[in-house]
Amino acid sequence: MTDPAHAARYESMPNDLQPFWMPFTANRHYKSNPRMLVSAEGMHYTTVDGRKLLDGAAGMWCVNAGHNRKPITEAISAQAARMSYSPPFQMGHPGAFELAARLVNILPGDLDHAFFTNSGSESVDTALKIALAYHRLRGEGTRTRLIGRERGYHGVGFGGISVGGIANNRKHFGTMLPGVDHLPHTHNLEKNAFSRGQPAWGAHLADELERLVALHDASTIAAVIVEPMAGSTGVLIPPQGYLERLRQICDKHGILLIMDEVITGFGRLGASFAAEYFGVVPDLMTTAKGLSNGAVPMGAVFARKPIYDAFMEGPEHVIELFHGYTYSAHPLACAASHAVLDIYQDEGLFERAAALAPYWEESLHGLKGAPHVIDIRNLGLVAGIELEPIEGQPTARGFDAFLKCYDKGLLVRTTGDIIALSPPLIIEKNQIDQIAETIHDVLKAAA
Repeated sequence: MTDPAHAARYESMPNDLQPFWMPFTANRHYKSNPRMLVSAEGMHYTTVDGRKLLDGAAGMWCVNAGHNRKPITEAISAQAARMSYSPPFQMGHPGAFELAARLVNILPGDLDHAFFTNSGSESVDTALKIALAYHRLRGEGTRTRLIGRERGYHGVGFGGISVGGIANNRKHFGTMLPGVDHLPHTHNLEKNAFSRGQPAWGAHLADELERLVALHDASTIAAVIVEPMAGSTGVLIPPQGYLERLRQICDKHGILLIMDEVITGFGRLGASFAAEYFGVVPDLMTTAKGLSNGAVPMGAVFARKPIYDAFMEGPEHVIELFHGYTYSAHPLACAASHAVLDIYQDEGLFERAAALAPYWEESLHGLKGAPHVIDIRNLGLVAGIELEPIEGQPTARGFDAFLKCYDKGLLVRTTGDIIALSPPLIIEKNQIDQIAETIHDVLKAAA
């Protein structure tokens, strides 16, 4: 029987919506007609008015194993009953070390050390700091410049928005970190519209890094950070050969390559990580989201052995990296992640995503020709459907599609006028059909 106080707090519409300043939300619009979720199971959310909502976005790219998985909730509960917090500085708990060992076993190449954070934003800032410190330790302290990419999203810390390239995430917050430059993005509708998987055109855009090296000199550049597949900006798929070329140029000039796999990690593309999928191993990898299935906030930065070893010099009692978080390797987050990794392995969810990817591609590309659709992009179990903007009202068509999908029982994400889809990896073919049909009906009605 549900406790009345609990039901009032978590299962019914709140009396006052004003005190909560919501993130990345049109607060006034939302609070005039709120969309409230009260529970979730498998592939569905339940709204406050009792409607089922098919999750076409894995929450926010993170619920890869589906909602309310019993092994995860039981693991969190058991750990909370045993020890809900452990200090991460100069102390440890077994779950953190066991988790790091499990994770490096599924990583490609010699990425063999894990530094735990609490979010993708923290992972990015951590990786940037490690890159800068690494060069300094090696006697190359002039390498302070960071290179991001236009339209890149790397969280909302000052480091992340500095190397990021989404204007609205940057323009209100001052001058950012100094010494940052950006590669061009790879999106080109004229050349690559309606490509299936990786587009054929665009690998040469990686050569823009050579231009930046010539401009700034390699001796000033610490790292390049890119999303292997840019997600939050609207699903931009890397051209064939692009990431391989970036890796080559970084190696040539002694620049670290950081892959932001906060979205692509843990099966989203049908492989453990995009680094495995593309066969390109970065020097540092940032993760979060699917690491804990969104159940407890958690992130991690993975480093190659030479980077870790560079810090392990000097007296043994001296702290090697002056960086960390109160909640690094939080016991509840570690417990959740162990259970999530069990599910990924026991249910073969990465392999399942790979097997479903062709059906997903076919279904979503079936929307070509629907009203206002100007491009469809896909990779693994991700898709972006780009809509023609309403003249003078950018983002309006996308936001309207988001609202109409919600009304029809489907949760999608939109960024600008792009519908972004990334369902839990447990999705069934009939649910893929439902996603495509619902979006088609929404677009047809809006024509």
